[in-house]
Amino acid sequence: MSEIVSLKPVEVWKYFNEILQIPRPSKKEEKIIEYLIDFGKKHKLDTTRDEIGNVLIRKPATKGMESIQSVVLQSHVDMVCEKNSDVDHDFNADPIKAYVDGEWVKAMGTTLGADDGIGIAAQLALLASNTIKHGPIECLFTVDEETGLTGAFEMKPNFFNSKILINLDSEDEGELFIGCAGGIDTTITFAYELEKVPSDYKAYKLSVTGLKGGHSGDDIDKGLGNSIKIINRFLWKGTNKFDLRLATIDGGNLRNAIPREAFAHFVIHEADEVGMLEMLNVFIKDIYGELQATEPKLKIAIETAAMPQWVIDEPTQYDLLNSLYACPHGVIAMSRQIPGLVETSTNLASVKFIQDNQILVTTSQRSSIDSAKIDIASMVESVFRLANSNIVHSGGYPGWTPNTDSKILRITKKAYTKLFSNEPVVRAIHAGLECGLFLEKYPQLDMISFGPTIKGAHSPDERLDIKSTDKFWRLLLEVLENIPKG
Repeated sequence: MSEIVSLKPVEVWKYFNEILQIPRPSKKEEKIIEYLIDFGKKHKLDTTRDEIGNVLIRKPATKGMESIQSVVLQSHVDMVCEKNSDVDHDFNADPIKAYVDGEWVKAMGTTLGADDGIGIAAQLALLASNTIKHGPIECLFTVDEETGLTGAFEMKPNFFNSKILINLDSEDEGELFIGCAGGIDTTITFAYELEKVPSDYKAYKLSVTGLKGGHSGDDIDKGLGNSIKIINRFLWKGTNKFDLRLATIDGGNLRNAIPREAFAHFVIHEADEVGMLEMLNVFIKDIYGELQATEPKLKIAIETAAMPQWVIDEPTQYDLLNSLYACPHGVIAMSRQIPGLVETSTNLASVKFIQDNQILVTTSQRSSIDSAKIDIASMVESVFRLANSNIVHSGGYPGWTPNTDSKILRITKKAYTKLFSNEPVVRAIHAGLECGLFLEKYPQLDMISFGPTIKGAHSPDERLDIKSTDKFWRLLLEVLENIPKG
């Protein structure tokens, strides 16, 4: 870890290193909350925790800056917990093993948690400093952003006082974000019956690994492979051509991550083995050809397996494989107002066998237009309605409508141009931010979001750009020093 704490800016990397030691999965943020409260007490700062677990730490203005408007800086304390299947890591107990690789900080086979650990680190460095000039600041740390925006949903309207909010949860240095997509989750359950494996059958395990995965908002337009779509495509073909019977399928983990890995256990009649393996060879060649530019590490493999005791009933297998094949995934529409911005998308995120003989399919939909968000969620629902399943929509959250006349936008643009001699890009983001929920509770808020460059968020390929972290820190300080008087 010593190589990380020696990076610049030292004050930020010091706290990022400390955060790496603290387990903080979504909905299990007790340890990071305790750390933040102890930090506030140690530095004799006004520290408050609300009922849901959000923490607010206030720091008075530095001398001569007392008349400056108050600003709230906001980040979320939880992280996406994804790891490669061959990595032994307990996100509930183990620290993140980070290292420097050239211009990047990465983790060993797991998500790094720079989303949004680097935002937390910047806030703590600011709160701990005795030399940085700033007006009154409030540092807001919200819980459970990644799996339900629970902290932002449950936060009371009077929790903080500032009318300017700087969100520190963006992932592209040089870009200032003034809008984001809203989202909704659509989950589907299938009930199945167990059937005994027919005689004269052999068992196989099919695996799809090595995909990049990534953020289901930021990366949905990158042409990345979806492990569920790939494995289901083969199972569908095998079921239609041979007497293939499915025992289990397991793919993806999180609603807001494009699935990287998938595994299926199936049986097939001995007479069909050779034909199935020949079909698989052709299938692998086709998939590699389709994804060679975006997924160079993709691996599709098959091996003989222990004979399962049961397979799922044929009608459910038929409904499941057909609906997964038909379920849309990826970009649905591009914005007509902002060039290059994804307007509407959907993510087929995970398939799991759960208790009581049920299969759970998780999907998520995003759009910067609320009606389009509902429309794509309804499209997903309609596919699975045809498959005799149970569908539930949940976790809906609003988008953040861009305000190009924002005062904090003007201040930040001017600060960026002064520091780096070129203008930043101003845009909206297809990912979800908590800003839309804050705006519902505080209609007068003037907001902006910026951060360092993070690639591969929500996947074990997550990496944080070192140089952009320094630029992010310098920009934050310049903005705070130029907040106008109240």
